[in-house]
Amino acid sequence: MSSSEAPPTEAPIDAEPIKAVPVRHYGRWVAGVVILFLAFIVIRSVITNNALQWPVVGDYLFDARVLRGLQNTLILTVIAMLIGIVGGILLAVMRLSPNPLTSGAAAIYIWLFRGTPLITQLVIWNFLALAYPRLGLGIPFGPEFVSWDTNQLITQFTASLLGLGLNEAAYMAEIVRGGIQSVDSGQLEAASALGMSRTKTLRRIILPQAMRVIIPPTGNETISMLKTTSLVVAIGYYELMVAVQTIYAQNYKTVPLLITAAAWYLFMTSVLTLVQIQIEKRFARGTSRDVVQRQGWASRMFSRGGGNVT
Repeated sequence: MSSSEAPPTEAPIDAEPIKAVPVRHYGRWVAGVVILFLAFIVIRSVITNNALQWPVVGDYLFDARVLRGLQNTLILTVIAMLIGIVGGILLAVMRLSPNPLTSGAAAIYIWLFRGTPLITQLVIWNFLALAYPRLGLGIPFGPEFVSWDTNQLITQFTASLLGLGLNEAAYMAEIVRGGIQSVDSGQLEAASALGMSRTKTLRRIILPQAMRVIIPPTGNETISMLKTTSLVVAIGYYELMVAVQTIYAQNYKTVPLLITAAAWYLFMTSVLTLVQIQIEKRFARGTSRDVVQRQGWASRMFSRGGGNVT
């Protein structure tokens, strides 16, 4: 009687572990070295250039006249952006209205203010009295209740705010409209099915979600507004650029005073950039962008891509 024998089992072979070799991006390192070398040359040239008169820059950096111009620049930026944001939201809602007259009026406003240079608008507001010597309130084609002298009503400061703020409203309208339209239309339909009014739906559902799209370009517009305020030099309002121009017209230290203005602009835009980054992080919580923003700059700059093998 023959017995069946089980086939011999082979001894397990230890699998050799795979050695993963990260991909090395030598081009990034070479580019980084070249950029650092060029930056060193530029910085050294700027620091050692006696024609820039760095002691004069230090003397005027905190001069009372410069600080007063800086204060006026910040005031213009804040108020003009408030006008632009509020006006932009109203124009965006009007632009999306099913009423053709409301939508058309907003479209004409945006077309007019985006289609003409800002410096032209500033000059028009400043010299509005040439066309309308008096401005008043009353019944159309009827009695006038109250009126004002246009030159007294629209000062250089008022003309600056009107020019900057109303122009910014046209651009903010398109930013807000894009943010609102980025929200899925099904949510608007669901809110309507629940009996929510259009205003309540916009305030509680649409705008909170649209803020993720609206915030980044609004931050850019604020930084741009800070620099755009220098255009009011065309109508003579006293801000940072007018302040340094007034000083170097007296002492002929043109280059160091322009560097003083540039230093203050760089400082203020840097602060606004940091604020913008924090606001964007807050509104990006829970999204894929939040993960990317939490990565350090070094990991993004010199990332090896550890998942790749050779």
